[in-house]
Amino acid sequence: MSHKRIPKRKIVFAGGGAAAVVAAAILLPQANASQDGADPSAAPAPKTLSASSAGDLASRIAERLGPAFAGAYYDRDTRQVTVNVVGDDSAMRAEVARTGAVVRSVKNSTAQLESAAQTLRRQATIPGTAWAVDPRTNQIQVTADRTVTGDEWDRIESTVESLGADTARIKKSAGEFKTVAAGGDAIFGGGARCSLGFNVVDGNGAPGFLTAGHCGVAAAEWSDAAGGAPVGTVRQATFPGDGDFAFVGYEDATAEAPSTVDTGDGQTVEITGAAEATVGQAVIRMGSTTGLNDGSVTGLDATVNYAEGTVTGLIQTDVCAEPGDSGGPLFTADGSAIGLTSGGSGDCTVGGETFFQPVTTALAAAGARIGDGSVGDDGGAVGNDAAGEGAAGYGEGSATQNH
Repeated sequence: MSHKRIPKRKIVFAGGGAAAVVAAAILLPQANASQDGADPSAAPAPKTLSASSAGDLASRIAERLGPAFAGAYYDRDTRQVTVNVVGDDSAMRAEVARTGAVVRSVKNSTAQLESAAQTLRRQATIPGTAWAVDPRTNQIQVTADRTVTGDEWDRIESTVESLGADTARIKKSAGEFKTVAAGGDAIFGGGARCSLGFNVVDGNGAPGFLTAGHCGVAAAEWSDAAGGAPVGTVRQATFPGDGDFAFVGYEDATAEAPSTVDTGDGQTVEITGAAEATVGQAVIRMGSTTGLNDGSVTGLDATVNYAEGTVTGLIQTDVCAEPGDSGGPLFTADGSAIGLTSGGSGDCTVGGETFFQPVTTALAAAGARIGDGSVGDDGGAVGNDAAGEGAAGYGEGSATQNH
């Protein structure tokens, strides 16, 4: 996407030093599944695909399989997509194999895993817990941070045990689940510091940007310097609830909103559009505190129980983040916008889990577009219409809102 006019200052994505992007191997899972027993000579060899192509293929297969589809994931070493299939229909599995996907027989259907997630929501919505479906193990991965102890730990552990060892598993995180706003630099509002996510234009062609919803409810106006004049006003924000995203409209209606991520040292990545995340996909995060960091998608449709409330529909990753990285962009090396930094546990020294708002959902809610992507569904204000509502703990001293 190109724009003709540029304001006084160049609008760029959150700054920070660039870090080396090192690919980590993703191993094929062994738990809870077995390779399809069909004669390998009866199906063509699996195709090698890009992560985005693998996601598109998995979506098409899901539509064909219906209830028999139990998720999919991408192996970036082999560059192949594995599709989980429930049931004994050999003809159906052969049809999937002919698409170029690796077929794997599993026990738990998508409906069964969704039912298990509903049980967790009813019985174990405890601050400091999170869960997401992991198609590599065909289970729900439940995580409890260090604040979950005593009776609360017993409650979450017993709920997971009631679901069965082949349906859910639990692990303890050494960190604490928090949103990642802080006092400092990057974009500033109401004493909080966050990171700009992706520049977009709305349905009327007006420029703006996406950031985290918990940033959007912290302040109505945002500037690009501490104490500076506002460069944007929050138009829509959701947090907590069905997501963690905000749309901020630029004050200058003629401002160019380039579809690039500034990765430091004068380097940029051109963002060509938004894409859905795929488990196993290699992703990169940019933030105003920690700069460039990479990792993999480890779960989808994650539920996170922050102290401020429960947020649903997030992407779970093993990418690190720290205070001030909130709202920053999650993207791929080939220029697909994937997510906006929400929160998690750990830091970029010890690692941890970080959760992201899917960009596709935010775009649809805002009726906005990015790069060469299409305009989202025309949506009005979502979540909290007025910024500042529900922004507990984000006034002066917001540096305590650590990741």
